[in-house]
Amino acid sequence: MTTYYTYTDTPIGSLLLAGNGESLQQLGFPDGKARRRHEAGWVEDAGRFSGVIEQLRRYFAGELKQFDLPLAPAGTAFQRRVWSALRGIPYGETRSYGELARDTGNGKASRAVGAANGRNPIPVIIPCHRVIGGDGSLTGFGGGLDTKRFLLDLERRNGNAR
Repeated sequence: MTTYYTYTDTPIGSLLLAGNGESLQQLGFPDGKARRRHEAGWVEDAGRFSGVIEQLRRYFAGELKQFDLPLAPAGTAFQRRVWSALRGIPYGETRSYGELARDTGNGKASRAVGAANGRNPIPVIIPCHRVIGGDGSLTGFGGGLDTKRFLLDLERRNGNAR
């Protein structure tokens, strides 16, 4: 199956968007350990991502609090369960890894939840930036801690932080 891609400029840099033409499968950061670039053989087609780009624009403008996009992240059943739980964290709020583990049905799986969180292929839209350490500290983030801080601050300014 063909993979389509484009890049879109945002306040956190130029983000890679990639998918199968129907669903978004990846969002890549310009820097950090989750830095992603398009691969050979992928087809550039910005038009296929107009809805994603518009929702990202509205999110960064503080106008959109919940994304409504067709997503198809590739991962194990456990990873997809964690990513689904991430989507349940309200805009402007955070959860610890332990809380997220309890939300997925296994309160003792904090490390496994952290690993799945770190492999989220669609950050920002699947809001892994909303997961913090049990002591309230910012922990690792694929786009870097400055990006995580920016996203959390954006949401706190524009939402109902707890």
